[in-house]
Amino acid sequence: MESALTSAALPTPTTAANPSFERSDALRERFHAAIPGGAHTYAKGDDQFPEHMAPYVVRGEGCRVWDADGNEFIEFGAGLRSVTLGHAYPPVVAAAARQLGLGCNFGRPAVLELEAAEEFLDFTGAGDMVKFAKNGSDVTTAAVKLARAYTGRSLVAICQDHPFFSVDDWFIGTTPVGTGIPSAIRELTLGFRYNDLGSLETLLAAHPGQVACVLMEVEKEVPPAPGFLEGVQALCRREGVVLIFDEIITGLRWHNQGAQGYYGIRPDLSTFGKALGNGFSVAALAGRRELMERGGLHHPHERVFLLSTTYGAETHALAAARAVMQVYRQEPVVEHLRHMGQLLAQGLGQSAREHGLSQQVQALGQPCCLIYTTRDAQGQHSAALRTLFLQETMRRGLLMPSLIVNYSHTEAIIAQVLERLHEVLGVYRRALDEGVEKYLHGQPVKSVYRRYN
Repeated sequence: MESALTSAALPTPTTAANPSFERSDALRERFHAAIPGGAHTYAKGDDQFPEHMAPYVVRGEGCRVWDADGNEFIEFGAGLRSVTLGHAYPPVVAAAARQLGLGCNFGRPAVLELEAAEEFLDFTGAGDMVKFAKNGSDVTTAAVKLARAYTGRSLVAICQDHPFFSVDDWFIGTTPVGTGIPSAIRELTLGFRYNDLGSLETLLAAHPGQVACVLMEVEKEVPPAPGFLEGVQALCRREGVVLIFDEIITGLRWHNQGAQGYYGIRPDLSTFGKALGNGFSVAALAGRRELMERGGLHHPHERVFLLSTTYGAETHALAAARAVMQVYRQEPVVEHLRHMGQLLAQGLGQSAREHGLSQQVQALGQPCCLIYTTRDAQGQHSAALRTLFLQETMRRGLLMPSLIVNYSHTEAIIAQVLERLHEVLGVYRRALDEGVEKYLHGQPVKSVYRRYN
């Protein structure tokens, strides 16, 4: 059946101050009737956007997207951080298209799988062996399984300050939405605090010889304290614990070799995704041979059913990943991301100061992966003010759940964005002085991790 949203049917693109979302509103009921939650990722759900301002996207190019109503937005955090080069980036699209013409899935491994594996290991330096899959949850759960098999232990220690590791029970059972997950599984995952080496040492001492792995992101909004990563690694080695770095976000964004390359700390296992395919579905588990080979055929130990996915090595996605790595080798992608992020953070900070909002609206994190705060007059997080910020940025043609740039953002585009953000902060200031309810239309956004709708 032909889509009702073919390019010929699209209205004229607009960046009006008060864009219409009439078509998106009309589509909403159909989305929710066919798809639980109306989206395939909770972070993309309607409840994460202002009421009646949750657009359905029909196409993207570079750092811009167009929705069902023809509204044009400059987008940040594209593809939930996975699109680091830009939408429909020509070299990546061309590589995937060429491979599709040769077939994308066979009954035996394609030579391209070996080429992609060797290139990935050389590019990232993340270990001796790699196995590809389609998403970050699968490879991270596989890393946990591998650590349990290798150590013969059951407990998993996760950094509880990092919000997401996997959709699987061992992690989701630790969140407020653990419905349907047996308590016996929940009890196998323990938490420690980021930048608090003592909390990890206490955890390991309380469960001697029982912890299989320590799993953490190297960095989120706060850099690792001096000596913290080295201390974590030393504790793991002392206690025989497998150290796993989740590089799903940081890989190819902090550094070509991920945050482990940026900080010079190599874990036993690490997982990559998102930026690796510039939006194509590809993820990777990599690490030391003595661990990784437990999922193979050439060892004397009990077998680990590590990753066995029909689509894990689809050749068009691996061709896209190879093209991405080639762009990173030839062009200063990470440097550009950092530069654009710095310009954005500096400009936002200047506007916040001018409006007297320095304590309310701040850019946090590495310049290549910035988020922003939306605090009230008392300095507390405010869902209502975040929603107002989203509402006013969308009115001005910005799709901005974060400040995360991609390679297609330019200095000229950032300058345009900062002009619009200055206007947004003017509204924020008035809402702070006069009451947010005077300016916000609809209900505030909600946390993804909540027990009830």
